[in-house]
Formats: sequence, structure tokens, C-alpha cells
Amino acid sequence: MPPDSSDRTPKTPSTRMDTDLFQALKAGQSSALGILYDRYGSLVYGLALKILRNPQEAEDLTQEIFLNLWRSDSYNPARGSLSSYLTVMTRSRAIDKLRSRGTSVKFLERWQHAMTAETRTDNPFEQVSLGERSQQVRAALAELSENQRQILEMAYYEGLSQSEIATQLDIPLGTVKTRARTGLLKLRQTLRELIK
Repeated sequence: MPPDSSDRTPKTPSTRMDTDLFQALKAGQSSALGILYDRYGSLVYGLALKILRNPQEAEDLTQEIFLNLWRSDSYNPARGSLSSYLTVMTRSRAIDKLRSRGTSVKFLERWQHAMTAETRTDNPFEQVSLGERSQQVRAALAELSENQRQILEMAYYEGLSQSEIATQLDIPLGTVKTRARTGLLKLRQTLRELIK
């Protein structure tokens, strides 16, 4: 049977099934999410892994994408296929994560530079300035929660990756990421004059 000429975008059987599953999901049938995950989980994970180059981050992003599909109304079946929507969303979120990762690294580099700049100077004014900066950083660290401070100190002073910190503290990687990001944002706010 030929497609209806009034339908602008021809729909394959899988597209119709995706639309039906998405409607079922929006109607509260959580089993539809499992079916969609089985169908497109490897697509989302593969793309996330290709961009992020970190299996744990790719897994986290895959879960995030499907939870977003379940909770939001941002997908419109009339605009395109579900696979295209998931691909665009995965790519966009993965790039956001890369940008965020780069921002955190730059902040830590500026912080390290501020802490170590000219530490061997004989100039008394510079020594006083360095002492004041060190005191400001210690005060800013003291304002963080114990969990946030511990994770940032392990990353900065011990040079551990977030995965290594998660393993050492026996907590989920997502928790480490959240605490690190929140801690860095608080430090950035507190120390914004020092790290300009």
C-alpha cells in the first residue's frame, strides 16, 4: 500500500513503532522506555564514547539521555525520527561535557599558578602577597563541605583522576563528578578576584 500523499515524511514501520512507544512512554507506560533503550542504547552509548573517550562518562550520559527522553517533552515525532533526535541530543550533551571538563582543568591550572607563582622570591612584599593568597585559598577551601574539599584535594594534591577517586573512596563516579563540580564552582566564586 503506497504512503498517503498528505503525509509529508514517509514513515517506516520502525518510525511508527518508535512514535507509538514514545506516546506510550508519555502516557506513563515505563516499559516503553526499556524497549526504546534496548533499541537505541548502543547508538547513544557508541556516539557518547566516541566523543568523550571515557566509558564511564559515556554510560552516565547514555542514562542521562534516556531519563531526559522519559521526563521531558522536547522530542516531537513530527519533526523527525527518534534516532535522529537521540543522536543530536547525545552529541550536544557530550560536547557540553567536554567544554565543562576543559573549564574545570583551566580553573585548576589558574589556581595552581596562583598558589605557586614566585614562591621562591626574596622580595618581602611578594612574600606577604603570596601569604595572603595562600590564606585566601585555605579560607575558601574551608568553606567547602568535607566531601567536596576531600575530592578536590585528592585531584589537585595527589593527581588522581575522578575514576581513581571514586574507586579509592568507594563511591559512584557520578557523585565524585557532582562534588568536584560543585566545589570548583564555589571556589571559583570565592576566589574570583585572586584568579583573574
